[in-house]
Amino acid sequence: MQDVALLGVLFAALAIGFGLGVRHRAGKRLTRPAPKAPALSKEYFVGLNYLLNEQPDEAINTFINALDVNSDTVETHIALGKLFRARGEADKAVSIHQNLLARPALSVATNDHIQLELAQDFIALGVHDRAQRLLKTLLNHTTDDTYRLSAKRLLLDLLDREREWQEALETVGPILKQQPALRCPAAHWLCELAVEEIGESSRALARKHLKKALQMDENCVRATLLYAELEMENGHYQRAIDWLERIPHQDIAHIPTMLTALKRAYERLENLAGFEAHLYRLLGQAPYTSVIVALGELVHRRDGVDSAIERTGEWLREAPSLGGLDYLIDLYLESERLNGKTSPDTRLLLLKHHTGALLEGRPRQRCRHCGFTSDHLVWQCPSCRRWGTIKPITGIEGE
Repeated sequence: MQDVALLGVLFAALAIGFGLGVRHRAGKRLTRPAPKAPALSKEYFVGLNYLLNEQPDEAINTFINALDVNSDTVETHIALGKLFRARGEADKAVSIHQNLLARPALSVATNDHIQLELAQDFIALGVHDRAQRLLKTLLNHTTDDTYRLSAKRLLLDLLDREREWQEALETVGPILKQQPALRCPAAHWLCELAVEEIGESSRALARKHLKKALQMDENCVRATLLYAELEMENGHYQRAIDWLERIPHQDIAHIPTMLTALKRAYERLENLAGFEAHLYRLLGQAPYTSVIVALGELVHRRDGVDSAIERTGEWLREAPSLGGLDYLIDLYLESERLNGKTSPDTRLLLLKHHTGALLEGRPRQRCRHCGFTSDHLVWQCPSCRRWGTIKPITGIEGE
């Protein structure tokens, strides 16, 4: 399809060029003899022959040679470069766009447009340093707001790839009002700086970055989790719980993410009753499997396995899940053992085998934008490179 689109653009360009030539000759007919047939037609039919013989690359090259660079065809050449880049042939796109820049008498707007396209060519080739230099040069001289914004977006993407968080934050500041969607990645860049500071034992600077992250994006779950961890490091477990209580309001899908830290804070306070009450509140907000299992374990520890079976069964009737069923089978098997049964019920073992097989290798996290799955939480999707879109998988097959 890309070859067809590319050739379509070429045919259109050639037709326009041919039409302009006819009109020009008509205007000159009274002052000089009619010119010979245009040389373009020969190359046109050579290219058409290549196309009919299923040689699209040769056809494209022939049509490019037939299409002279002038003020009427610059946009066509830019489009050709884009299509080459889309085909995975960024080196050819670079050649076309650099050839255009070498032409004299380009308008300022056209020059900016070509530089922006060339920067994208370099990015596609992985030559990030050249792309950065080109974009910074463009930002320094362009007066066109559209090109300036596009150049900044490309530069931010490069700085993100190169993990240059501080420069990315300095670049994004002036355009946050125009591009509020950039607040989320900016908050994560601040979290990245905070993680670096924590690794260097600079807790005060880490807190400063986390505070800015929550000012940038009040729903940044990552910043809240990091704040809670810092509080627990200092022995302030109740403060950590207070931070963790914000997460269901920031993003309810991250309740499973916070449970490990929440349990640790309550255990350090030796307040399992408080943990149980907190879990019941979470169960009312979202009956996730991880919350049900955590509650089941507390009931099991306090009241025994039979009570845990009864309560877990009730919760699972309201919110059935494969993981919850697997946990419930474990409780039944333990109940049989405690009641003196020498060999477990084969039916339970068969069910346990099936649930285990279904759960084995099942991903626990999924990107809500592109569908990428992972066994563990990462804050930037490796596939679509969006920040904060990977969240726990919940529901019947979740957790």
